[in-house]
Amino acid sequence: MRGGRWMGAALLAASAICFAKADGAWMKKVPQSDRARANPYAGRADAIAAGRNLFLNNCAECHGENAQGKGGRPNLTSARLRIATDGEVAWLIKNGNLYKGMPSWGGLPEQERWQIVAYLRSLNPQGTEAGHTGGQQ
Repeated sequence: MRGGRWMGAALLAASAICFAKADGAWMKKVPQSDRARANPYAGRADAIAAGRNLFLNNCAECHGENAQGKGGRPNLTSARLRIATDGEVAWLIKNGNLYKGMPSWGGLPEQERWQIVAYLRSLNPQGTEAGHTGGQQ
């Protein structure tokens, strides 16, 4: 029984380490050309409203209506997303991260993906500027 507890604790620790290493690993995969892309719809009220509707129809099932995560899915108002550039977020939406359960939304028109990015930025106005220029730190 003691060995079983130790083994369980070891497995839990190992899975936590794997999760920590995988968390944010997608940012390293983003090509510099995509990372540097600016959102052509940044700060536009019409794009933010359209992005909200797109988010509610396509993303809220996993990320919650308020984008703060749901059922173990990532919080999209987190510090990691606030420091990501708009280009990085758009790349993630387009390409997904199947390892973490994020499907590719490359089937959405590019304009709609950028509108979702604009909406996500509107949820964190204090992080918007860092999101445009920040990238990885």
